[in-house]
Amino acid sequence: MSGDNSQTIIAHCIKSGSLDKPAIVVPNGPVITYSSLVDQVDRVRGSLESMGLKRGDRVAVVLPNSIEALICFFAVTSVATVAPLNPSYTSEEIKFYIEDIGATTLITSETSGIGIRESAPAHVNHIKVSLDDNGDMNLVFSGGNTSNQETMVPNADDVALILHTSGTTSRPKKVPLTHGNLLTSVNNIVGTYLLTEEDVSLCVMPLFHVHGLIASSLSTFASGGTLLLPTPFNVIKFRDLISNYGATWCSAVPAIYQTVLNRIKVRDKVLNEPNQLRFLRSCSAALPGSLMLELEDQFGVPVLEAYGMTEASHQMSSNPLPPDKRVPGSVGKGTNVDICIMDANGNILGADTLGEIVIKGCNVINGYEDNPLANIDSFTDGWFRTGDEGIIGEDGHLIIKARIKEIINRSGEKIAPGEIDEVLMMHDAVVEAVAFGVPHSVRGEDPCAAVVTNYPVTSQELVSHCRLHLAPFKCPRTIYVVDSIPRTATGKVQRKKVAEYVLENLGI
Repeated sequence: MSGDNSQTIIAHCIKSGSLDKPAIVVPNGPVITYSSLVDQVDRVRGSLESMGLKRGDRVAVVLPNSIEALICFFAVTSVATVAPLNPSYTSEEIKFYIEDIGATTLITSETSGIGIRESAPAHVNHIKVSLDDNGDMNLVFSGGNTSNQETMVPNADDVALILHTSGTTSRPKKVPLTHGNLLTSVNNIVGTYLLTEEDVSLCVMPLFHVHGLIASSLSTFASGGTLLLPTPFNVIKFRDLISNYGATWCSAVPAIYQTVLNRIKVRDKVLNEPNQLRFLRSCSAALPGSLMLELEDQFGVPVLEAYGMTEASHQMSSNPLPPDKRVPGSVGKGTNVDICIMDANGNILGADTLGEIVIKGCNVINGYEDNPLANIDSFTDGWFRTGDEGIIGEDGHLIIKARIKEIINRSGEKIAPGEIDEVLMMHDAVVEAVAFGVPHSVRGEDPCAAVVTNYPVTSQELVSHCRLHLAPFKCPRTIYVVDSIPRTATGKVQRKKVAEYVLENLGI
């Protein structure tokens, strides 16, 4: 590879740790040192270059949380752009995402590769990866041409990671995150929580999301620490993982913490064995103040709620470590990110005034890809409009009051209601469909829908129809057949109003 930009790309962070120190520990599985991780990333990067992959190319990676997923992330971003996809997506969804980003290469596991490969366009090269008993990754290529051409090292302004974020329309938006965006966010997280090489991060969030990838994983490598990576994660083992492997921190959605607490109440009562836990971090969904206090009581460590989103390379604000003040119900102060409150006309508002939360910083995207209308709506004078409503108190703490956008937030998974509408409308019986979120005590929200039909059909039939086309987490919990959909005086459908109507009249 030519060029001297190696320290400006995200893969450089794996060179932060001592070579003989564990970088990744899989419970009851391999232990990968930093030396091994660097060597394997370099080897895979060389293989990708030899098959002609180059700067600007896009690689779709469909892998569960695993050593392979992390090696592929670093190897691909050293050469091109990576697009991690949720392995639970249907073949229909995989096909859409691959085509939408223009991927030239698809990486899968050996076991899942056949079905996923069949859903990809014929011109897309396929790489199957596996891990041997020693923790070394093997690759099997299908398609592609060998190349001796020297490749260029990406620079800080090149797109390292492309993700999709759900919108209120049926199709998600493409979010291009540069190496500079990622490095800024990683450094912000390391600084916020004072991470060092002594820290062990328990990763329970998926690596195809910014929460698991950037907060739990990349920040750990950048500080020279160790990533504890259960494959897969089982919430029943949460306490044992912390105690047996010396985890010092964990970041998760509130739904996971609530499930952990429920198990403690039923089986374990009080957590009193000694451990090295320093703090728990909560992000990607609102953390109830009561849950925060209960977690602190059970685990004896501070629980720090943070505020993040894909467009900001994850973290925007966070409550701080002691002795600084953390506030239940608040997401803390900006972490090297400018945060203000703006009105509908683009005016910056003062303290304790309700308005839209807007952000600005080196971790924030410059715009969505191929979506000028979304960019017009989302950016005002260089500020990114989050779509969340909140206030900033006199002390600088940010409190999120409501969601302006209509995204359904199920355990941190963001679901576009319009995508559910579109699938329901594919059913012959459905003439109108409106999806929405309803409150759930553990998951935050669950997707539901109301439909108008032209002949009798059961809710279960429609749910089964959705399962053929949507990932499980997107499928409506319940579908209500109604005579008509409530509308405004101007004839518009407001999902919030539909949800209120269903809650009041159908007794969810």
